[in-house]
Amino acid sequence: MTTSPPGATETELGRTRRARKIGRVLTETHPDAHCELDHANPLELAVATILSAQCTDKKVNEVTPKLFGRYPTAPDYAGADRAELEELIRPTGFYRNKTDSLIKLGRALVERYDGRVPGKLADLVTLPGIGRKTANVILGNAFDVPGITVDTHFQRLVHRWRLTDETDPVKIEHAIGAMYPKRDWTMLSHRIIFHGRRVCHARKPACGACTLAKLCPSYGTGPTEPAPAAKLLKGPRARDLAAAAGVDPELVPQQAVVAEAP
Repeated sequence: MTTSPPGATETELGRTRRARKIGRVLTETHPDAHCELDHANPLELAVATILSAQCTDKKVNEVTPKLFGRYPTAPDYAGADRAELEELIRPTGFYRNKTDSLIKLGRALVERYDGRVPGKLADLVTLPGIGRKTANVILGNAFDVPGITVDTHFQRLVHRWRLTDETDPVKIEHAIGAMYPKRDWTMLSHRIIFHGRRVCHARKPACGACTLAKLCPSYGTGPTEPAPAAKLLKGPRARDLAAAAGVDPELVPQQAVVAEAP
C-alpha cells in the first residue's frame, strides 16, 4: 500500500490545516527565530534592509555600527557626503545605488514625514529604496504591525510545501496570510526564513534531517538518509535541529555549526 504525499489531493481546508501544522512545527524547531538585521529603531532597520539587497545579513551587521554612529538621523542621510557614504557601505555591494537610495530616503523622510519613518504600509512603499517586502520587515519588527516578508527563502519554501501556486510576491503574501492568524504573520516569516537558511536550502535541502518531512510534498528533493542530510544543516543550532528531527546530533560536523546561514 502506497501513501500519497502531503498535498497530492488536498482541499483548501486541508491545505490550511496542513499550513497551520507546519507553522506549529516551525515554532518548535526555531525558537530563536528573529530579524537578523541588527537595529535599534525604525530608521536603522530601514537602512539595514536597503543594504541587505544582494548581501548577507552578517555583512550588513558588520557595516552598520559605524554607519549608524555617523548617520543617526534622517537629516544626516539627506545631507550626507556621497563619497563618504559610498565608502562606508562599499562592502555590502551595489554601493552606488544603495547610497543613492539612502540619500533620497533621508530627503523624503525630512520633507514628508518630519524625519521619522512612517508606520503605515501605504506610506512606506512610497519611499525611495522601500518596496513592499522591506515595508513589511519594518512594520513587523520596528512597529509591531503584523506583516509577511516574501523573500526568496519564503517563496521557495511555500512552493515546496505546495501551499500556493502563486508566483507574484504580493499574491503569495495574501495567499499565505489567509491561512494564518494575522498576529502570527511576522514570526511566521522569520521562522520560514530561518528554515530556508538552515535546513531547506535551494540546491540541496536536508530532507532527512527536517522536522517537516511528514508534512512536505517535496520530501526527497534532497538526501533522505540521516547522515548526508545532517551534514547539510547550518548555523549555531544545527545539532539541535538534527535532534528535533530525530537524527543523531553527532552526525552534524563542526563546520556546519559554525557555518554562516546563507
